[in-house]
Amino acid sequence: MGAFEYTALDRSGKEAHGLIEGDTAKHVRQLLRERHLLPVEVTEVVQQESRRQWQFSLRRGLSAKDLALLTRQLATLTQSGLPLEEALLAVGQQNDKPRTQSILLGVRSRVMEGHTLADGLGEFPSAFPELYRATVSAGEQSGHLDAVLERLAEFTESRQVLQQQIRNALIYPVALVVTAVAIISFMLAYVVPKVVYIFERYETELPLLTRIMIGSSDFLRNHWLLLIIAAGVVFFGTRRILRREGPKRRYHRLLLRLPVVGSLTQGINTARFTQTLSILAGSGVPILDSLRIAAQVVVNIPMREAVREASLRVREGAMISRSLETSRLFPPMTTHLIASGEASGRLEEMLSRAAANQEREVDNLVTTLLGIMQPLLVIIMAGVVLLIVLAILLPIFEINNLIR
Repeated sequence: MGAFEYTALDRSGKEAHGLIEGDTAKHVRQLLRERHLLPVEVTEVVQQESRRQWQFSLRRGLSAKDLALLTRQLATLTQSGLPLEEALLAVGQQNDKPRTQSILLGVRSRVMEGHTLADGLGEFPSAFPELYRATVSAGEQSGHLDAVLERLAEFTESRQVLQQQIRNALIYPVALVVTAVAIISFMLAYVVPKVVYIFERYETELPLLTRIMIGSSDFLRNHWLLLIIAAGVVFFGTRRILRREGPKRRYHRLLLRLPVVGSLTQGINTARFTQTLSILAGSGVPILDSLRIAAQVVVNIPMREAVREASLRVREGAMISRSLETSRLFPPMTTHLIASGEASGRLEEMLSRAAANQEREVDNLVTTLLGIMQPLLVIIMAGVVLLIVLAILLPIFEINNLIR
């Protein structure tokens, strides 16, 4: 039995949408007719989701919040002894979002057909990343799916909390920058032109600061559309260039060399890698497969390539810590903790500690940067406004001296 999305018409001609389970599309149409609905379109959830992959969408997968919530619900229900298909049905019914409901019913239909939960999740790769699917597969193979789902719930919840903290921390700086740009643009485009006409009646030469301000105002008013187009071209052109492997690799290598940005980039990617590797190793995934999957969560290309090279050395019998240390792209504290875990047989615990240590350092660095950035933006904004005010007042003082 599969899950299907349908569009149908009721007796009044009103369009209705929903989800229904059935053996085939023909069977689903028959069920709709029994409900006095005229079927217009019936599509299996798996096919509909595959079609969405080729459609433009701002968010193709599940949000971190939705994934964390449904993982926690599924872990709680399976630990209580509820059969897996009933747990999937209950989680789907408790969710308010139609797409999440359809995905869960699609997974449930595969489970009821005899497939594993990991295979069912594999039908929706945009909603469930490979890390998620591999961890679930390891839990099913080891017979400890409930414990693995609990670990996954903690992992997805911690990632969701981190993303929310970053968004909240960026709200004030972004709002401040937008406000500053809006105020400065308004003063240059509307305030300055109304003041300029006062100076036109006098033949005296205006101060340099005033001339610069008037030129900036004229340029902004006459070429504002061109500026917007140029900004758009630069933005999309840069994105297009950075999609190429070569320029993107050079850009990522440059990020690692920058003083503050390099530490931030290294810390974020190291935290992702160690946390993912800890989850996979603790769930029973073979270490080579764990390294391969964990490399995919590393965004920085040189660091990702370093992990892949390390996995090749591990395949030949080398230690993970030594292999990662060779690249010199990972913090010494991380490689030392991994070495301790390999020596003591507590690799999972040491990886988790390394991830926590890196997350703490990244959090402290971000907090420090935001603490510096906020007053710095206020000072810059005040300085620009002061320059505009001085550019207006200086010629007025000169005019008063001429009148005297």
